[in-house]
Amino acid sequence: MENFKNSLIQITQNGMGAGDDELGQKLIANYLTLISEEKELPRVIVFYNAGVQLICSGSPVIDTLKTIEQKGCKLLACKTCLNHLNLLDKVEVGIAGTMMDIIELQKVANKVINL
Repeated sequence: MENFKNSLIQITQNGMGAGDDELGQKLIANYLTLISEEKELPRVIVFYNAGVQLICSGSPVIDTLKTIEQKGCKLLACKTCLNHLNLLDKVEVGIAGTMMDIIELQKVANKVINL
């Protein structure tokens, strides 16, 4: 079975999947919890558009993301998105980066997973 070595996960929504927002929140929480329990984590998770809300105050997955980060997975959020949504001062985990940072991470990743 393949592993997450040198993988990049892109989260672009405040949840997972389209349709029911409450279900989307449950799905992303479950997904991230299961990722945090893997032996090998993805190299990086990037957040952009509404996905940046997941790394900010009030997010139901902050603790899980902190665990993922502590285990060595880099978390990077689009600074333009954070500014646009007035969330730059509410970031609780990960770092803000530029779109060029995201592009550079995409270029070196062996696999990109879009959620």
